[in-house]
Amino acid sequence: MVELAATRLIALHKNKGKSVAACLKSRTDYAQNPDKTNKGELVSSYECSPLTADEEFMLSKRQYELVTGRRQKNDVIAYQIRQSFKPGEITAEEANKVGYELAMRFTKGKYAFIVATHTDREHIHNHIIYNSTALDSTRKFRDFLLSGLAVQRLSDLICLEHQLSVIEIKPYRERQKRTLYPPRESNRDKLCAVIDNILLSEKPVDFESFLQKLEQQGYEIKRGKHTSVKGTRQKRFIRFRTLGAGYSEDEIKAVIAGEAEHRPYQKQPPKEPPFHLLVDVQAKLSEGKSEGYARWAKRYNLKEMSKTLIFLQENKIGSIEEMQERVDAATARYHELGDSIKASENRLAEIAVLKAHITNYAKTRPVYDAYRKTGYSKRFLETHRTEITLHKAAKAAFDEANLKKLPKVKELDAEYSKLLTEKKVRYPDYRKAKEEMQELLRSKRNVEMFFAEEKSIAEKMKSR
Repeated sequence: MVELAATRLIALHKNKGKSVAACLKSRTDYAQNPDKTNKGELVSSYECSPLTADEEFMLSKRQYELVTGRRQKNDVIAYQIRQSFKPGEITAEEANKVGYELAMRFTKGKYAFIVATHTDREHIHNHIIYNSTALDSTRKFRDFLLSGLAVQRLSDLICLEHQLSVIEIKPYRERQKRTLYPPRESNRDKLCAVIDNILLSEKPVDFESFLQKLEQQGYEIKRGKHTSVKGTRQKRFIRFRTLGAGYSEDEIKAVIAGEAEHRPYQKQPPKEPPFHLLVDVQAKLSEGKSEGYARWAKRYNLKEMSKTLIFLQENKIGSIEEMQERVDAATARYHELGDSIKASENRLAEIAVLKAHITNYAKTRPVYDAYRKTGYSKRFLETHRTEITLHKAAKAAFDEANLKKLPKVKELDAEYSKLLTEKKVRYPDYRKAKEEMQELLRSKRNVEMFFAEEKSIAEKMKSR
């Protein structure tokens, strides 16, 4: 792909808090930077001196106000054209001449300008700055529709006259994005990679030496019931068991002991849906979309409809009735699993609150008993208000739940652990049911929209 010559037209605006003169000076000074223009030798100008271009631009603006009696309404003070060339194809002196010719032909000699050729990059490029006020001080430059495209075409014509390469116009789908960002790596991904390297390459003797090697890699270790680690510039600790299959403490210990084989973590790319929803062409046209968009949408709909039919064939759906049955069954399954998970979450929250109340009740009972023996003394209440408030809140919660006998904390812990395990087991089925329901609903909508469009076309043909 030929990359250059490339152009860009930029309107230069007045900066907030600066005068027009100061803004013009900063823009022209940057363009004429001696370090970029071979000590100023690669600067040319028209109807102004490069040394005083900003002052001459300002003078024409003042004359414009005197001649026309109009003051500048917008904040555009000048315009800049950036023109870049293919590396190694042109000399700096020739590039300056090409830039001068472009500026002269684009402005038709009616606006003062400077051309500064920069050689500080791999590719030689021009900074052309021309005044927004005409030389006769009677008019302003009008930045017309598609002016940037006009600059590009004029630059291409001049480059071809000078036997220089230009950009090949390619279809939109074949164009490369300007910026290609590398895939972002999360803190969990980084931790998994470090663990993989330690287990497979360094072979620690035991779990403690494994943790020491993690510390050498810059991770902070928090030991306890569930060991967790935190890397540099991380806000929170990460427990091993939350990293996924193969990274819990028990699994790592089994690998270190030689009882299991470690499989490195492989990040799965996001799953793309087998097909997308069709575009409602008539609705888009009513919103003001063009006929070109309608032609694209029809082609897009045909492709997505063919993918939809393949999906229906793979799932052995041969009629609208079968599709509706499958949609109803998938929706019911999704809501059933969702209700089950919500019920578990509600019960987990209840257990957590109940445990807190039981603990508070046990801790504050001696204080409340003493408060009662004092005959509910106000002085005692002021001294132990926090403990008494917690005790009353716990008692009110027990009464609201109609608990005649308080459950043991160990029993609540066991129930909590069981519910949490069941919830985690249900989540993969829940996600799978959700995806299945969404795919069936999309296919149903696509089929309905397709046949509705076909019906409307047939009716129009009959009316003719």
